Amino acid sequence: MTGPARSAPRLFGRRSWAEARRIADILRKETIGGALLLAGAALAMAWANSPWSGAYEEVRSFTFGPAWLHLNLDMATWAADGLLAIFFFVAGLELKREFVAGDLRQPRRAAVPVAAALGGVIVPATLYLLLTRNVDGAAAGWAIPTATDIAFALAVLAVIGRFLPAALRTFLLTLAVVDDLLAIVIIAVFYTSGLAPIPLLVALVPLAIFIVLVQRRLRSWWLLLPLAVTVWALVHASGVHATVAGVLLAFAVPVMRSRRASGQEAGPGLAEHFEHRFRPLSAGVAVPLFAFLSAGVHLGGLNGAVTALSDPVAMGIVAGLVIGKPIGIMVATWLVARFTRAHLDEGLSWVDVLGLSILAGIGFTVSLLIGELAFGAGGERGDHVKMAVLGGSVAAALLASVILRLRNRVYRRLHEAEAADQDRDNIPDVYQGHVALMDRRADHGNRAGRHHPAEHTTDHPADRGRVDHARHGQGNKPA
Repeated sequence: MTGPARSAPRLFGRRSWAEARRIADILRKETIGGALLLAGAALAMAWANSPWSGAYEEVRSFTFGPAWLHLNLDMATWAADGLLAIFFFVAGLELKREFVAGDLRQPRRAAVPVAAALGGVIVPATLYLLLTRNVDGAAAGWAIPTATDIAFALAVLAVIGRFLPAALRTFLLTLAVVDDLLAIVIIAVFYTSGLAPIPLLVALVPLAIFIVLVQRRLRSWWLLLPLAVTVWALVHASGVHATVAGVLLAFAVPVMRSRRASGQEAGPGLAEHFEHRFRPLSAGVAVPLFAFLSAGVHLGGLNGAVTALSDPVAMGIVAGLVIGKPIGIMVATWLVARFTRAHLDEGLSWVDVLGLSILAGIGFTVSLLIGELAFGAGGERGDHVKMAVLGGSVAAALLASVILRLRNRVYRRLHEAEAADQDRDNIPDVYQGHVALMDRRADHGNRAGRHHPAEHTTDHPADRGRVDHARHGQGNKPA
């Protein structure tokens, strides 16, 4: 006797209940953070293009910090190196949870977002390099159009996509998690200059103490915070971008409650606790402040904006975000569906995937960071990069909004049809149609083989009533 056939894996399929609840909590916080991020960027742009633009530059260039530790930094640098270390700490916690205890621990589930994220890095980077191949020094910015700003994207999705399937939101979040991992690797490998090995080696000492303490499940902030700040300062002094320190500290935090626990006995560990504590700080304070201190650029009117966006570097960034990113994600996802047993989840369309792929072209926070690492925070080229990141991200958001709003209307009609209860019996008509279908299948089974006829009858009065209602109802099939 053969067992039941194993169903083919679905792209963007339903996640576990625990994972769904965790993702829903992240979505709520990141959506609020995205709104604050947009507010910070808008305020920066308005201030930088106002008669008081000089005051904005004074705020960005205000320096403070201990000079004897080489930490007498301006506000913009503190935002990029300090505040974003918190952002990458939370991203590192999320990464570790996904690959240790989340759905990404299963290779079959991890294949799709990993492939999509890789495609979303390779194609825009290649397109950027092709468009800037004749520009001296432009190759340094190849990674600018490869990032996805999850907070910005989720804020857009929250406004336009109330009825979109939860699977799409989950996939966008998972894609962004893998995208953050690739961004971390890119920053650590390609944007580290003047490496000083001694501070980096010394940083291993407080990092090791931090690891021992968190492995013992100690949560005392007066012990852990000084160690974390020391690791950050030493990594900053080594020449490696200081945000990498946040990732190293996050990877040290245990995910499971006990190493010996497994299966149902395995519970959340410090990673969940720290993520819960630091995510509001990251999404609500660190990222919006970075956007405020980094996004302000003087447009110089329409002519100035046109001149900036006609720079081949700016054109490469916009093309990478708006064209390269969705092509890379779409092609990678299609290849997974074409050459594996995976297929789209029922009720989803490739148009949905296209809209989501375009939305992933919003590369705000990390793109601005990489732009500063590649071309500096000031200067004409730096301003062109900022305008390109802003323009490309807004263009991707608008294009995705058009597609996803149309799809949202389709899913809204389906939602209304599935919730319809014309006979007012508190049972949606679509489920009554399902009961009628099951009744017809049962009748067919009775006629085909009468070994157990009692199993296919509907003798209970309530059951007969539901079936009678169903026979007169109409089912709804998703378009």
